[in-house]
Amino acid sequence: MTDAATDELVADLVAAIDVQTVRVVRAVAEHCSLTAAAVALGYSQPAVSQQLRRFEDRTGVALVERVGRGIRLTEAGRVLARHAHAVATALEAAAGELAALRGLRAGRVRLVAFPSASATLVPRLIAELGRTHPGLTVTYVEAEPPEAVAAVRADRADLAVTFSYPGDRDDPHRESARGLDVHDFGREPVRLVLPAQHPAASDEVVDLATLAHEPWIAGCPRCRGHLLDLADDAGFLPRIVVETDNFVAVEGMVAQGLGVALLPGLALAASPRHPGVVTRPTARSDERSLHLVTARGGARVPAVAAAMRALETARSTLGAVDTMDSDV
Repeated sequence: MTDAATDELVADLVAAIDVQTVRVVRAVAEHCSLTAAAVALGYSQPAVSQQLRRFEDRTGVALVERVGRGIRLTEAGRVLARHAHAVATALEAAAGELAALRGLRAGRVRLVAFPSASATLVPRLIAELGRTHPGLTVTYVEAEPPEAVAAVRADRADLAVTFSYPGDRDDPHRESARGLDVHDFGREPVRLVLPAQHPAASDEVVDLATLAHEPWIAGCPRCRGHLLDLADDAGFLPRIVVETDNFVAVEGMVAQGLGVALLPGLALAASPRHPGVVTRPTARSDERSLHLVTARGGARVPAVAAAMRALETARSTLGAVDTMDSDV
């Protein structure tokens, strides 16, 4: 094929790819069914079929093929689906900027965040958006960082609130968020949680090495990994006797003398302080980083930008996170 013929073919394909075709192909790829794609898009099944057929008639390129009683994307369909997320995000950014000119009176933002953010940042974010942009619809799903990043990549979420620890292999999601935008959102302290009667409870700061022979209560897998890293740096292997990602349960177990623990500031802010525990900084002032993850260019979508601003406001109302240490 000559260069001129190739250019003409590319021009024809570009002209045939409209917004609706991109949305339909993306929905078919996600739901593996014309009927389910139609339901997700709010269309009738014949309308979805007609949209695909119109593209195929104009280009001679089939996007779907029948397999038994079902359908699947052809190789061409899979190529278009692979680019659909980026195309749709760019289109939503453009539409969003136009909506911003009208005062952001409508829109939707799909949020995903980790558990301790659920009880601290997320309620404040939703309340703030309700005050500032009552026309926005917010949906929320709770997930740990790896699943949250995956949700953004799969276009199941517009904005993910995540965390990472120093030394994480994926800090801050370098590999898992490749092709996405990762925005720094600040840091939160990591505190030791001790029984109120513990000998170290009266210290202003605690060296982890002095707790080498204590039983430990470990948190979520990433938090547990951070504990192992810190203990290794301090020259010991922690004896983990309980593992739970329920931070309220961690405080209750510490209060009963079952062990000591490390908890990040948001987890401490999310639960009423148990009268039988105290929290203390580590000698190294350990902390973890918070991040906001969006699709590439997603922060240009006004609904997402509004949610990010609301998160900043929510964080500013949680100043106590920086001074979480307490006595009995």
